[in-house]
Amino acid sequence: MDLAIKDVRRHLGKFLATIAGVGMLVAIVLIMNGIFQGNIADGIWLIENTRADLWVVERDRGGPFNESSRIPTDSYRSVAATPGVARASPFISYAVQREIGDREQQFTIIGYDVFGGLGEPGRIIAGRPIRRAHYELVADRKLGLALGQTLRLGVHDYTVVGLTRGAVDSGGNPLAYLSLPDAQEVLYQQDNRALEVQRESDRQRLEDAGYSSTEVERLLPLLGGGSATISAVLVALTPGADRDAVARHIERWLYLSAYTTEQERELMLEGKLKRMTAILGVFRTLLLAVAIVIIALLIYVLTMEKVRAIATLKIIGAGDGVIVRLILEQALVLTLGSFAFGWALTTATQDKFPRNLVLLPEETMLTFIIMLVGGVLASLMGIWHALRTPPSLALGG
Repeated sequence: MDLAIKDVRRHLGKFLATIAGVGMLVAIVLIMNGIFQGNIADGIWLIENTRADLWVVERDRGGPFNESSRIPTDSYRSVAATPGVARASPFISYAVQREIGDREQQFTIIGYDVFGGLGEPGRIIAGRPIRRAHYELVADRKLGLALGQTLRLGVHDYTVVGLTRGAVDSGGNPLAYLSLPDAQEVLYQQDNRALEVQRESDRQRLEDAGYSSTEVERLLPLLGGGSATISAVLVALTPGADRDAVARHIERWLYLSAYTTEQERELMLEGKLKRMTAILGVFRTLLLAVAIVIIALLIYVLTMEKVRAIATLKIIGAGDGVIVRLILEQALVLTLGSFAFGWALTTATQDKFPRNLVLLPEETMLTFIIMLVGGVLASLMGIWHALRTPPSLALGG
């Protein structure tokens, strides 16, 4: 007879409720692990999924993601002329907030050279890439847009021709890809009323400066806002080119900063992501510690509740091995059942979270081992107390 199984059947409702409760606690721990790793994965997703050997940005800036960077659009031509460079493509990125589907959503616009340039969207799960110079858009499915649907950006409507999956910026917001001219227009172009206000303001400034009416009319077009800036130049090197030598050449002769993909990743991890990663890491550690304590206390209490039953077993001649097996088996079943419930609950709801959850198998296994060790130690402590308690005292004699 397996006393552990028999005891579980006798108190099946209580045991299942305990597994469910502890399983929810385990799910919270796993979710925090996923949020921690997801924050890092989202932060560097665009860097790792943009196939570039070098990122050329404004001098001494940690851009284009960790810090803003603005350089002239035609800078990519000078970069392309650098020895060792196979391709150089203009690239722009910036965050916007628009009403989509009757609710405000924040997302990041990516502008790139759609005719063979670097920076194109990856993981297109429906539709096609952008093939026209204007008014086409590829969006991540998290935006809630469908193929063929139009989105108003600035003064034009853009048609969704492709959908991606998992394309996010450092904040976990979805990406929307446009051609470079369209992305620049959305960022810089004003509507007609705003242009009129700006024009009148410029006119007044020129008149206050003493210019004649003729001179004002001639100078006004020169004061209009331009769109000739980008965030970075993406570089693909020729086979065998020395990446560091090319970067030094760009920095010396073009007065720009050039970073490798590894350096861009490090800038993000040590910059924008550092504080949030540290905060999530602290919460993850505290939550795991609290979960272990709660599980250990629960197993210990459940063990101590069996003191009378253990005393009865000792009176009828049961050996210590039988008692140890009873408690350890129940502790293992409780821990395994709770972890399985928590893991199933986490994976079933993983896609429902607003942030990406990244569940690393090694982290999940480490969490399981830590909780299992805590549960076993708690049960051993309960066994030690139960075996030291005289049967007469346990039975109230």
